Amino acid sequence: MLLNTLFSLTSLAGLLAATPMQPTNPDLTLYKYAKDTWRSMNAMVEPATGLPADKVTGDLRTRAKVTSPTNIATYVWSTLTARDLGIIGAGDASRRVARVLDALDKLERNTPTGQFYNWYDPATLKLVRVWPDSGNPIQPFASSVDNGWLATALMMIPKAMPQHASKAGRLARSMNFASYYDPAARPDAGTGLLRGGFSPEKPEGCSVESDYAGTGTVVYSTCHHYGAPAETRIATYVGIALGQIPREHYFGIYRTFPDNACDWAWQDQKPVGSWKEHLGVKVWEGTYGYRGMRYVPNWGGSMFEELMPDLVVPESKWAPRSWGRNHPVFVQAQIEHGLREAKYGYWGFSPSNDPHGGYREYGVDPLGMDATGYTTDRERTTTDPGYEGCRPAQPEPAAYGDGVVTPHAGFLALPYAKKAAMENLAGLKKNFDAYGPGGFYDAVAVRSGVVSKWYLALDQGMVMAALGNVLARDNMRRYFGTPAVEAKLRPVMGLEEWDVKEKNVVPLVSQ
Repeated sequence: MLLNTLFSLTSLAGLLAATPMQPTNPDLTLYKYAKDTWRSMNAMVEPATGLPADKVTGDLRTRAKVTSPTNIATYVWSTLTARDLGIIGAGDASRRVARVLDALDKLERNTPTGQFYNWYDPATLKLVRVWPDSGNPIQPFASSVDNGWLATALMMIPKAMPQHASKAGRLARSMNFASYYDPAARPDAGTGLLRGGFSPEKPEGCSVESDYAGTGTVVYSTCHHYGAPAETRIATYVGIALGQIPREHYFGIYRTFPDNACDWAWQDQKPVGSWKEHLGVKVWEGTYGYRGMRYVPNWGGSMFEELMPDLVVPESKWAPRSWGRNHPVFVQAQIEHGLREAKYGYWGFSPSNDPHGGYREYGVDPLGMDATGYTTDRERTTTDPGYEGCRPAQPEPAAYGDGVVTPHAGFLALPYAKKAAMENLAGLKKNFDAYGPGGFYDAVAVRSGVVSKWYLALDQGMVMAALGNVLARDNMRRYFGTPAVEAKLRPVMGLEEWDVKEKNVVPLVSQ
């Protein structure tokens, strides 16, 4: 059943077909972006199996030969949005989701934890053990965050497509996220954290032999835990919603690291905050500062770390005094950096294809907890505000280099700075060769003008989800945020009050 938007979808489609695009009508422009972005998502689909590839070339002709649980998730919710916006019919959408569910049933995964591995061949459904391009070996690895995204998509299907509820629900419930949970990770707080993932075979380098799921099957977990409030929190949400991880774990994730003398002086800056207690867990509720703003950072300072979970979990509604305050400030800080500090003329910094080759993390350095941080330019220009009494501040950069802006970051910002986001996207489209047959290409180096002419399932999927929420009445959040999920998450998420501060500025627009 098609959802209502600001216009009836029939009328909207008719307007698009009958009249030129009106730049003063933002929703018509966004609908055009959605239609084109769906074209790239559709081009990634392998005809033999119905699964998407990891990415496709800008001419929509050549697909990658691998896919991941996250890619599959973004394709599922893109299909739901395409249906809800009238881009494809309900029958077509249903058939697409049915094919995905059938394929998931055939994929090799870890038993008895039910977790999917990171890389499969979308044409054969076989586990990929050798990188197609380089020939380098790949060891099977189950990622907590990638499986978190796949479970999220599966949990959306029952409400979005009741005809597939049984199969999607069975698959979601078979995924045991307790397999990542280390209950002893935060003995100081009295709770645990999630590990990054595990391998069924002992890998090279650091690993921990573990059986966190209590299944009697040994796996080799990563030595690191997810302790920063980044996009990785999606696995926390899913694990709590499925009743597999204790809700206290939500407060085990650091907001910032504490300011205990110089013990934590490796973090980007000295936080300001105080100790609180929620559900018996001690929480240091700290914030960082940047150009008159205060906010809770993420690990690298990127937009997708902050806002990707917000695409499906209604964080601003369920956590109005924490995430609801943080998200708009984080967007404001990214705009401040791109337009005023680095003076790129554009903003929106997030991991993406590097226009000069490969894939790289981009973000605003002071918005991340990591002292070395992600950077916004290819030259890796960093800042260091110092750590009082432990590490001296360094001079501010004299200038920034070739800033890399990714359009998906602008789409993520739509709920919090719609006018600025649309001006930013329009500027990228007008002033660079940044828009192709499948919508915006993945990234633009705004000083050299070099464009990464690829479409990534991850990034295009974020664009589709963001557009669904704007044009189809929060469809992504409604499908995931069922009463059952809300009952598990909202009482936990709503407990905190972060001391976040916005900055009153006169907006600048892209050039």
